[in-house]
Amino acid sequence: MKGKKFFEKIARVLNNSSVKVWSAVFILLFVIMLVIFASEQKTNSAINTLFDALWYTIVTVTTVGYGDIAPASFGGRLAAMTLLLVGVAIFGALSGKFASFILDKQQKKDRGLLKMSNMKNHFLICGWKPNFESILEGILIANPEVPVEQIVILNNASHSQIESIQANEKLKAVNFLRGDFTDESDLVKAHIKSAARALILADKSEDFSSLETDSRTVLSVITIKNLNPRVYCVAEIIDSKFEKHLSLARCDEIIMTSDYEQNLLVQASSAQGMSHILRELASENGAQGLMLFDIPQQFVGGSYGAYKDSLDGKDILIGILENTGNFYIRKQEALAEAQKTPDMERIVANLKKVKTLKSNIPIFNPPDSYVIAESSKAIFIRGKLAE
Repeated sequence: MKGKKFFEKIARVLNNSSVKVWSAVFILLFVIMLVIFASEQKTNSAINTLFDALWYTIVTVTTVGYGDIAPASFGGRLAAMTLLLVGVAIFGALSGKFASFILDKQQKKDRGLLKMSNMKNHFLICGWKPNFESILEGILIANPEVPVEQIVILNNASHSQIESIQANEKLKAVNFLRGDFTDESDLVKAHIKSAARALILADKSEDFSSLETDSRTVLSVITIKNLNPRVYCVAEIIDSKFEKHLSLARCDEIIMTSDYEQNLLVQASSAQGMSHILRELASENGAQGLMLFDIPQQFVGGSYGAYKDSLDGKDILIGILENTGNFYIRKQEALAEAQKTPDMERIVANLKKVKTLKSNIPIFNPPDSYVIAESSKAIFIRGKLAE
């Protein structure tokens, strides 16, 4: 059975038109080489062996022409002229093929159709929305440790929309893949199984309703987490009623755009400048606003008060962010910790706590006695430096 399949593959290769053409060219060159050898071996001291004829054939057909060997007989020269014409034809065909290959590859890359090489620990961004270029620039500012080459975009945005991004000098190295981010095969093409982070935007590449947009986001998160439970997943939704579905899908961060916009409008209505405060706190400028910092290991398991007293006062500590990082990993750690006790009742109680575990929970201004847990980060406010 295996032998039959092998011979079927050989037959398919031999029936390929390109293989037939190049086989004919090879046979022609071999015949010309034999003619040159037969015509020159007795009269030309430079062509005494088949290797000499092979050397002359290769040098001539590649249009190099060293001139160290030249046929002298009529038959040899006739064969050499044929060889020159064949060489020019081969060179032209190969040049055309190479140029066509390069052009095709560039066009596929521009259209997001080029198969990506294997990537690891990259940042996958799914979907498209207005001001997408500004969003990408903001992501690069907020994540200086992520090289531009490690960012992969997966969406069905129009060619003109992608062209405007590729024209940006800062973003031209970003990888673009055309496809549906709710489709498993397209996510696999984007190497989601080896990605470190995934951001799913409320997609506006097509005329979707709000319900369709959020449904696609939820479906995408479910698919992504099934393919790679360890990827850190951030999703944007329009309607907050989908938040529960994303939480069940183990989404690490959920962004509710409409709620943020509504809160800004409500705060602005008080005429107290609250919207300006919120805008500055969420600023992309790394020199001011809300900051997250790792907590030194010596304070983990200790009190919040002890950690607060150790600070130099440059930035203002306002709280702790619990269960940071990938939710899947946090839950695995919590399960392992919950089962360490030999007391069955305590194990059951601990497992119930694990079931209600949530990721990235902010605790503002906790009491000094609050115990800092593993996988926590400190929340600071950094002010603008005086000019």
